[in-house]
Amino acid sequence: MGADKIQYIVAMTVYMAAVIVIGFSFARKASESTKNYLLGGRSLGPWVTAMAAEASDMSGYLLMGVPGLAYWCGLGEAIWTGIGLLIGTYLNWLFVAKRLRTYSSIAGDAITIPDFFSNRFKENKKIILSIAALFILVFFSVYAASCFVAVGRLFSTIFDTAYIPMMLLGAVFVVLYTFIGGFLAESASDFMQGIIMFMALVVVLVAGVGHAGGISAVIENAQTIPGFFEFFGVAQPEVAKGVQIVSASKPVFGEASSFGPLLIISTLSWGLGYFGMPQVLLKFMAIKNPSELKTSRRVATVWCAISLFAAVFIGIIGRNLYPIDLLTPSDSENIFILMSSSFFPPLIAGLVMAGILAATISSSDSYLLIAASAFSKNLYHGILKKEASDKQVLRMSRITLLVIAVIAAIIALEEDSVIFKVVSFAWAGFGATFGPIMLFSLFWKRVTREGAIAGMVTGGLTVIIWKLLVRPLGGYFDIYELLPAFALSCLLIVIVSLCTDEPSQEIQEEFDKVKNYNYSS
Repeated sequence: MGADKIQYIVAMTVYMAAVIVIGFSFARKASESTKNYLLGGRSLGPWVTAMAAEASDMSGYLLMGVPGLAYWCGLGEAIWTGIGLLIGTYLNWLFVAKRLRTYSSIAGDAITIPDFFSNRFKENKKIILSIAALFILVFFSVYAASCFVAVGRLFSTIFDTAYIPMMLLGAVFVVLYTFIGGFLAESASDFMQGIIMFMALVVVLVAGVGHAGGISAVIENAQTIPGFFEFFGVAQPEVAKGVQIVSASKPVFGEASSFGPLLIISTLSWGLGYFGMPQVLLKFMAIKNPSELKTSRRVATVWCAISLFAAVFIGIIGRNLYPIDLLTPSDSENIFILMSSSFFPPLIAGLVMAGILAATISSSDSYLLIAASAFSKNLYHGILKKEASDKQVLRMSRITLLVIAVIAAIIALEEDSVIFKVVSFAWAGFGATFGPIMLFSLFWKRVTREGAIAGMVTGGLTVIIWKLLVRPLGGYFDIYELLPAFALSCLLIVIVSLCTDEPSQEIQEEFDKVKNYNYSS
């Protein structure tokens, strides 16, 4: 084994050891109760809440998917996606965070998203809870798989080894410390990992600008590719059998395509997904003091803005420096790894690339924990075995976590999966299933249980149908599935709610209590 690889291993080992220590440090408290294991006992501070929310949200697609998208087809789609995500981040913290923290506590002290919806509508028959839990299990299995793909690619690339063993190694590591430490370990490590991700992006961006000869040189080179450096255009790599054509040591591009108003609106709709992201919403529910969410919002928004900007321009710079090194959409997502290993000494590069590991772990641990809670707390305890003790529920959470990890690893066996596309599908699924009903639950007293069920089912199924059957038709139908699914879900919630009996007096009084809650008390 070469000296470079040894240094990579040392850097990665130091990082992974730190994460494991965090897991063990919270093991005792996590084992005290399911509330501690799944929501940390609502004890998070404002900085941890902000960084943990953003780190768990911005998975491997931030350091691999977004730079890869920019590297492959230029500024247009990547920058509009970033703008949509930034707007969604800010609005979610501004409107949803404080009210959800209060409502989830008042509505039966809910510790999961399905719990909150079920308690919000005072369910006897746990239909909303079951639907929410099932959608979480489906979409988070896909989400976790995308994270395992990212860590598998990272390890297989830097160590020049087979993908599958490296992917499985990463999966085992994630499961180990999530299994031990639960939500508090996940949140504390996410705080650290959010800092590492941020620093890694900024360091690679600055080094990339320097290696490319300055910002003006980057822009000048990018403008030589049709549509590559345009807000309203998309570069079109010429491919043969899925691989970009190279001629005279230069990548071949065709005529640029237009990125018009419909596509811009479609791409901006990424921001709608935030209102339904369980891994973010749970952080809102877990903060100790709701009045501190203002600080969290500012931290999260700044982090998100700088990180997304850096991710996009790393891809732009990467095409300048390494124009023919990554010739497929899947390979293009390795541009961050290529730049890191090229710019820095191996030990430093290993620490920088730990940013990818941080992004992957900070997301996959959240996905596994939430999916496990959806089954153990909501289905097992809520429906199948209502008399189960807290210890039994906690044990079932850990068993379910292992099972879901195995399913995600099986999905991740496909090495050529494009991380950005996998994430976009799961993001749309959560955004359309939970986003509309979350907003209506928090801000409309008249929404009914029947409206909630109709909206959730419509949103989730529309994402699947639009992605698989409608979007391939092209033309005006080629828009991100989140947009039509979100709109249809909202429409069904309103129509069905108005066509059914208004909520009970108990539900309306609880809504008013949350609305008029005095946060200074």
